[in-house]
Amino acid sequence: MTPAYSGVFSVSPVRIYMSPKEKAVAVTITNESDEEMVMQADLYVWKQKPNGEDDLTLTEDMFLSPPIIKLAGKGRQVVRLARIRPAKSDQQLTYRMIVREVPEAKPNNDQVQLQIALAFSMPVFITPPAAKNKLNCVIEKDTTKTISAICENTGSAYARPLDFALTSLSGNTLASSDKGGYILSGIKRNFGLESLGKNLPEGMAKLTVMLDDGTKHIFDVNLPE
Repeated sequence: MTPAYSGVFSVSPVRIYMSPKEKAVAVTITNESDEEMVMQADLYVWKQKPNGEDDLTLTEDMFLSPPIIKLAGKGRQVVRLARIRPAKSDQQLTYRMIVREVPEAKPNNDQVQLQIALAFSMPVFITPPAAKNKLNCVIEKDTTKTISAICENTGSAYARPLDFALTSLSGNTLASSDKGGYILSGIKRNFGLESLGKNLPEGMAKLTVMLDDGTKHIFDVNLPE
């Protein structure tokens, strides 16, 4: 899997998937710069507010060993993300591990040089075999040129739309968007679509939603007046 870069360090994998039986996974953190770096990782329970905004709460359900990582220039270290409590829920458990650079003030020609702390947020999923997403999407038209896809996930695992295409029954593309996002279980989110024409017709249409797992979902929708 391609690592994710945050300025001068990278983390691989960029998303962590675990089964309830797994107790630990390996994470590789690489210093892409020539200077020494100190990193710290914290784990948060990841929920979403009704509008899809992230809601993070610090947790000790899992821990990174070691929690403080000191990397030489171009150095690399494999660390372990381990579970403390067993996963007993039938629902997918969702976390975010945030890896942060620990900033230091370094003297430079008798002056203090301030450093900007870099950070990377990584999703962590613990998924029972039966946990699945269940997505339903409708269309809401704000004006003749502005339209949104309203998607609700009533399943037991996350859904992550990548792009949307609204087409007429004859197959003509009316609006689209490649700006998706995570929808955790029980959450409804609004995704704006960009209209390709001057005006959107009223009546029946089809909304095609592509998810990150490669599946395609097609919904019969109604464009209001």
